Amino acid sequence: QVRLVESGGGLVQPGGSLRLSCAAFGTIFSIGDMRWYRQAPGQERELVAVILSGSTTTYADSVKGRFTISRDNDKNTVYLQMSSLKPEDTAVYYCNADIRAGRSYGRQTYWGQGTQVTVSS
Repeated sequence: QVRLVESGGGLVQPGGSLRLSCAAFGTIFSIGDMRWYRQAPGQERELVAVILSGSTTTYADSVKGRFTISRDNDKNTVYLQMSSLKPEDTAVYYCNADIRAGRSYGRQTYWGQGTQVTVSS
């Protein structure tokens, strides 16, 4: 059973920084693309950042230059470093990854449980 566990959310003042982590646990053969999404109250879930298996990254325009996605393949972990945070960054942040649980298994997409980020003075 594969699961993704997020950590690092919390309350931060505008202009502050937070680092989110998302670790994959269980029987894992390989991890492909990894992503961070967020969902604010009353809004649809939006894609924030993507890191491919080859470490190419892409970002939503709203976070470009402020957020950095990275991964540690030895730890099966993806990170989201968030800086210059704004109140509009307040949301539940979810990680998502394409994982093969074994050599004979196809790739499946897994979601974390979400972690709350609140940007407020």
